Amino acid sequence: MIDMIAALQPLVVGAVLIWSARVKLLNRHAATVARRSALVRLVGEHRLLPAYRLLGAVELILGALLLLPPALRLETAAATAVAVGFLGYLTYARRTAPTSSCGCLSSRPTPVSGRSLGRAALLVAAAGLATVATGAWLAALTDRPLAGGVVLLAEAAAMVALSPELDAGWLLPLRRLRARLTNPLRGGTGLPLLATVQQVQLSDPYRRIAPLLRSDVREHWDDGEWRFVGHAARYQGRPATAVFAVPLVDGGPDAVRVAVVDDATGQTLLALAGAGRPAGPRLDVVPA
Repeated sequence: MIDMIAALQPLVVGAVLIWSARVKLLNRHAATVARRSALVRLVGEHRLLPAYRLLGAVELILGALLLLPPALRLETAAATAVAVGFLGYLTYARRTAPTSSCGCLSSRPTPVSGRSLGRAALLVAAAGLATVATGAWLAALTDRPLAGGVVLLAEAAAMVALSPELDAGWLLPLRRLRARLTNPLRGGTGLPLLATVQQVQLSDPYRRIAPLLRSDVREHWDDGEWRFVGHAARYQGRPATAVFAVPLVDGGPDAVRVAVVDDATGQTLLALAGAGRPAGPRLDVVPA
């Protein structure tokens, strides 16, 4: 198994190098990308773009050689040296110019992060493993296409996941989809929690017991046509919870009710209703 994985590494490293070279050689914003990188601190403004293009040419030639089987030991050794250079450069960039862009796989301005360093380390490991390969990647993939395909997909997924400049292509769409499916700012009824909190804060019961509150919203849940919002509170020296009952179908603050419940005994210490006194859960006053 390890022999097959090692044999596939020239394909992985070669593909990453060619993708990186594409940004440096073909992107029309290459000069801007180079200026945003830490490379300008190393070579200076006047030599910046030629050095950036030269690096892209080296990546393109080396990547093409790795993709043409068999990958020679000299080619894999050169790829390992380039990958180690990338890791060193990114470490330098993060320490000396933390706001500089990587300029590696995309023209998007993306500061060097731990993920960028992880990707470079993975590339070093892949290139190093390629140096001990005993066969060509094409033969390994032909002999075990399913296992080889799984390995390549896993490595490609790891490279993409460790590339923050590629987030716009996969991570942001996933986050938008999750937001549409889960509605994180909404309760189970679809009414935004913020709207409920605003309704509570405009109510007379909230103004009357505000001095008792010791936290923001700590919990909330829906039950039938009501939403209950809990705050930590303190009543006559006792730890308590202030539970506001807010009707989901009435947007007026006059409909809000509140009960202050002793945390230790569950006893209702205080109950208040707004001017509207809507039909709903009964919040009885039990004398302390």
